[in-house]
Amino acid sequence: MSGEDWLATRFEANRSHLRSVAYRILGSEPEAEDAVQEAWIRLSRSETATIDNLGGWLTTVVGRICLDMLRSRRVRPERPVHDHSPTIADEVAPDPELAAVQADSVGLALLVVLETLTPAERLAFVLHDLFAVPFDDIAPIIGKTPAAARQIASRARRRVRGTPEPAGADLLRQKEVVNAFLAAARHADFTALLEVLDPEIVLHADAGAAQYGTETTLSGAADVARMFLGRAAAARLVLVDGIPGLVWMRRGEPLIVFSFTVAGGRVAKLELRGDPAYLENVDLVPLKG
Repeated sequence: MSGEDWLATRFEANRSHLRSVAYRILGSEPEAEDAVQEAWIRLSRSETATIDNLGGWLTTVVGRICLDMLRSRRVRPERPVHDHSPTIADEVAPDPELAAVQADSVGLALLVVLETLTPAERLAFVLHDLFAVPFDDIAPIIGKTPAAARQIASRARRRVRGTPEPAGADLLRQKEVVNAFLAAARHADFTALLEVLDPEIVLHADAGAAQYGTETTLSGAADVARMFLGRAAAARLVLVDGIPGLVWMRRGEPLIVFSFTVAGGRVAKLELRGDPAYLENVDLVPLKG
């Protein structure tokens, strides 16, 4: 086996782990795949003879790539953590395996909470609490000392633990409602649309959305249902600034964002926004249906 084939085999042995790390940090499967592929490119260009722990090296590289990707999504001011800040100790050390299982069980709710963290907080929390990466390895990625990295992860952990459970449940319910709306619209199922829409639903669309033939204002389930009947083929399920919604894409670019207000298990309000300034700044994260 050639050196290149051996390296490729070793990389493939780590691919599943790296994809899991990247997805937990980024919350997007396509971006996670891009991060893993970039890690392979960097590995293939590196002097591998100097790498003692390939798995650890790859995890660190993927972490750096993901951090860059998070920061490129949106400029978020981070609260400074100085090298001499007092360390905040946790009463109970995190159990990485248990945390990973919990992350799988709450899926969307955890993803939404992670979206509220700064890039450094998100990376430190995911790498340490979900994948047991030591703070000595995390610190160089985020440009902090190990003590500061520990404090950043602790702060993120408190924010994650402090999220009320009903909020997560509400987000999961909203995802179900948005999914039901999308399925009914795609299949031109008028009855199913009426079932998912509040009878008094109100729809508002900005000028950017209206240029694609959308009504600027509608009220009542019947009129809103007729508008979307069979017209959602290009819509995709996403988090819209942390809340389940839809985006209408063309050639990979968002054209209209659908923001839903759900009450009583039905869509009570629907906002369609296509203003270029809004689309440039809104945070969209793909979700599985």
